[in-house]
Formats: sequence, structure tokens, C-alpha cells
Amino acid sequence: MEDKKYIVSLPEFGPYAHTHGNAYADALNNGEQVLELLIEDYQAQGKPLPEPLTAKVSFQFI
Repeated sequence: MEDKKYIVSLPEFGPYAHTHGNAYADALNNGEQVLELLIEDYQAQGKPLPEPLTAKVSFQFI
């Protein structure tokens, strides 16, 4: 049986900035946590935050 997960991607932060969850709410929560960590890291390094891209919601089961 295939695992079905919700994927959260944060492309502004690079190709490896993504997470997932078994449920939509889990994926959203994990995405928020990753985003907070990325922002903290950028601020600690004195790097400007990337410009946001246009929001795009897509659902894909993997």
C-alpha cells in the first residue's frame, strides 16, 4: 500500500525546503514549524528573507 501524504513546499528557501504530514492539518503545522526555523536561521545569519512567490495550492498524493 502506498503512503499518502500532504506535502508542504517552501520554494523561496530552496529546493530542499519542504515537509509533509499524514493529514492536511499535520502538514500545515509542520510547514509552519519549518518556516519559523528558516526565518530564525536567516535572521541569525543576517540574510534578507526571500521575496514571497504567488501562493499556489496543489494537492498531490504520494
